[in-house]
Amino acid sequence: MAESSNRPVLVVDFGAQYAQLIARRVREAQVYSEVVPHTTTVAELLERDPAAIVLSGGPSSVYEPGAPQVDPKLFDVGVPVFGICYGFQAMAGALGGTVEHTGTREYGRTELGVRQAGGLLHEELPASHPVWMSHGDCVTKAPEGFTVTATSEGAPVAAFEDTQRRFAGVQYHPEVGHSPHGQEVLRRFLHEIAGIRPQWTTSSIVDEQVALIRAQVGDGKAICGLSGGVDSAVAAALVQRAIGDRLTCVFVDHGLLRAGERAQVERDFVAATGVNLVTVDARERFLDALAGVTDPEEKRKIIGREFIRVFEQAERDLKAEGDYQFLVQGTLYPDVVESGGGAGTANIKSHHNVGGLPEDLQFTLVEPLRALFKDEVRRVGTELGLPETIVQRQPFPGPGLGIRIIGEVTQERLDILRKADAIAREELTSAGLDRQIWQCPVVLLADVRSVGVQGDGRTYGHPVVLRPVSSEDAMTADWTRLPYDVLERISTRITNEVNEVNRVVLDVTSKPPGTIEWE
Repeated sequence: MAESSNRPVLVVDFGAQYAQLIARRVREAQVYSEVVPHTTTVAELLERDPAAIVLSGGPSSVYEPGAPQVDPKLFDVGVPVFGICYGFQAMAGALGGTVEHTGTREYGRTELGVRQAGGLLHEELPASHPVWMSHGDCVTKAPEGFTVTATSEGAPVAAFEDTQRRFAGVQYHPEVGHSPHGQEVLRRFLHEIAGIRPQWTTSSIVDEQVALIRAQVGDGKAICGLSGGVDSAVAAALVQRAIGDRLTCVFVDHGLLRAGERAQVERDFVAATGVNLVTVDARERFLDALAGVTDPEEKRKIIGREFIRVFEQAERDLKAEGDYQFLVQGTLYPDVVESGGGAGTANIKSHHNVGGLPEDLQFTLVEPLRALFKDEVRRVGTELGLPETIVQRQPFPGPGLGIRIIGEVTQERLDILRKADAIAREELTSAGLDRQIWQCPVVLLADVRSVGVQGDGRTYGHPVVLRPVSSEDAMTADWTRLPYDVLERISTRITNEVNEVNRVVLDVTSKPPGTIEWE
């Protein structure tokens, strides 16, 4: 009997680089999933009523003192379990199998040998095909009741399954693109072994969120800080679908926007939705608040604080129309994780829509996208009828150009960066590369001067950094290999047309170790 899709698949994170990616792959199989820390007890897992549990990989050895382990009680509660890499080994050990450090390690591309039967996971897949491995220890003996379905040179037991108890696992990483059949293997576990119906669809997300918003807001009114980005636009469209004209959107021109963005919001979003929109010109207010501030976290907090204060003022101005008790935010699942939104997560950076809210906030937050990844948000936007100019807009941080200026934010520096950014965007669009890259932040090194020669004279101008990246959801990213002729045109135009800039450099750092934004 198939399980309801309303019950989550919980990905237990053992410190894996790819824990978030596993959750995304589960959702791509049309099954809802969430990540939980390995410190979550079996009782706490069961409180979530999971349809299945996935044990992620991790950097530890199962033999290390203090290494995270799997409570054997997990396998006595009737919940399907799938182990990946470290989770596979911890699962084997907890069930009585043997895990050993044989001295044979496998990292990167590895050939997987599928046994003749193949089991449900690997049936009819190629007898030998590449997978992505990353292990020093390996399972040398499967637990009792399990069938070994695949091996590799360094892993005598590279996959096993016990379909009677709905348990399975693999030594490799099926969630990464380097394992070409990995998504099919994961799908087979979810649909065939765990018996979960594939019902996590865009239309179901919309229906569920509209119902939740109506239940939360009731007969109340909501205000939304509309940035023009896809996140706030989709969040606003969802709330409007739920409560209609009881939503008012406030677009704050904080002076940290890119060229043309205010006009795009006032034109495209209003035309698509007919939403009530109030525009507030707060450019002077934000510049005054940021004067003399160079610390990036302080800048984020100031911008977040001023946003809320502007919203509160807008709410007071709208008092004649009723009491606005709710504030709509476009918070995404990666925002929550990166901002320390749960035990075991790292506080990589504070977003103004997650980590920078003042303690005396006068609103109740409505966050309809809090459980979604960026690609899911785009699909929801399309489902809601938003135009492609909004749905496919490249991500732009809430603090805007304020965190793309390394140093103090001034009007002069904003003008310089705005010109350089517009040139980069124009050339990328002209080259047809908008869909190929996730985003291309342009960063102004405002406190740095580089020597140059322009017009036969010696100059001391600012460098700007191009940061083109490719990603699926911003949790991991790689720098985009832009064509040299495109890079040349961008560099030539910026140094010719932006007088204060005499050097353009390219950031070729992946994430990790670097973040997408510099601040």
